Amino acid sequence: MVSLDVSQTAANSELTQTNRILVVEDEDLIRDMIVIALEEEGYEVISASDGRAALNILQNPKLLSNELPLDLIVLDLMLPQVNGLDICRLLRYEGDTVPILILSAKASETDRVLGLEVGADDYLTKPFSVRELVARCRALLRRQRYSSLPQTPIQQFRDINLYPQECRVTVRGQEVNLSPKEFRLLELFMSYPRRVWSREQLIERVWGPDFLGDTKTVDVHIRWLREKLERDPSQPEYLITVRGSATASAKAAPRSPTLAIAPWQY
Repeated sequence: MVSLDVSQTAANSELTQTNRILVVEDEDLIRDMIVIALEEEGYEVISASDGRAALNILQNPKLLSNELPLDLIVLDLMLPQVNGLDICRLLRYEGDTVPILILSAKASETDRVLGLEVGADDYLTKPFSVRELVARCRALLRRQRYSSLPQTPIQQFRDINLYPQECRVTVRGQEVNLSPKEFRLLELFMSYPRRVWSREQLIERVWGPDFLGDTKTVDVHIRWLREKLERDPSQPEYLITVRGSATASAKAAPRSPTLAIAPWQY
């Protein structure tokens, strides 16, 4: 049995653009309810009632309006002519990375593992709630959208490597553990290697304009950073303190690339 509850889903749509979904299901009632639910969400839905028809659509983009690619496939396993597992295998063999959500009455762990191992991204057993199916579709599309975003390049400064998406830093080939604030400070310094920063500027950029604590917290975090980055924290090579006014400090800053913070008035 499939429960259908789409009265509230349209209002909760997260779409900023139309996504195209192929629904492959041989049972007319189930297929129609899935199509209705997804269309209520604002998706463009194409349907097929057997495996051969699905393959025909997948292998002939001209059959799709505007020939735009599919963003997601909702795929039943027990299909006439060509079963869902074979469709999934074929797509992955051909290098197609479109997300696939499998629907199946086979609920054993072995069946679920097999479906995922042949290339499916998610597995939903029958009977199921259409609301849950819609939520899983939305999650798969969101994951696909994020994975297709341009990757943030690695930031490098001499022998320091900073990996923004992994929140990871290596120094001279060795990984170092930084707190979130230390990481944000280092990322800021590496983004502007010749710039001189005051405590107030660092507080605003890293802690935020609503920070009410002592600005000396910057000193503490810089000391911790030096202990983790520098060969000799008492003779820093990376984090250089430039004393004096911001203008004078900028003029006095070393010509070679340094990560400078200033002015530190004592």
